[in-house]
Amino acid sequence: MRGEPEVDGQRKAVRVVIADDDQLVRMALRLVIDGEPDMTVVAEAADGDAAITVADEQRPDVVLMDVRMPGRDGLSATREILTRPAPPRVLMLTTFDSDDLVLGALEAGALGFVLKDTPPRRILDAVRSVADGNPVLSPTATARVIAAATGPRSPHARGSSREAAREKLSGLTDREYETARAIADGLGNPEIARKLRISVATVKSHTGNLFTKLDVENRVQIALLVRDAEE
Repeated sequence: MRGEPEVDGQRKAVRVVIADDDQLVRMALRLVIDGEPDMTVVAEAADGDAAITVADEQRPDVVLMDVRMPGRDGLSATREILTRPAPPRVLMLTTFDSDDLVLGALEAGALGFVLKDTPPRRILDAVRSVADGNPVLSPTATARVIAAATGPRSPHARGSSREAAREKLSGLTDREYETARAIADGLGNPEIARKLRISVATVKSHTGNLFTKLDVENRVQIALLVRDAEE
């Protein structure tokens, strides 16, 4: 994704494409998103092929992509869009949260997965987080990813232990652990900021510290360590 330039110290509005075969869903999302001063809907698409076309034409920052659409589905469209130079971020928005869909979305390169029954405010927070390059998973999706990664056949299950996880987490400050715990609950940065009553910038600082101290590369790995420590 191309970082949005700042004008007079303020970031330009996040440009969003909505891809969903349900016109009512598209209309509802457009109303919610266009009501925000820091984001705008630049195009809509009713199937995967149309999503690819408008993403190429509009070069948005975020594509809100339905998983199941007629013709080319959202997973296939996501893979295609992400082959482009400086591609947009993709946030999957769907009614379904099966293991195959969650893992398939992540494997396709989506940066987030949120259910359609998520409250509008949390969807807006997810769009902002994804636009900033921060992965976002709904709490149920996070649980599914963790379950898949810690299954009896997974490398994580073979190489991890409660004691090792607790030892890693013991080096965190109280605030850093609270941040890690919120990440394990599937919260995005704005939600963590509200929950802990700190700024989003402070959340990002704590998250950066977590990556360094825990020697991890993403938020799912942070969640895995928290879950291991609490088993």
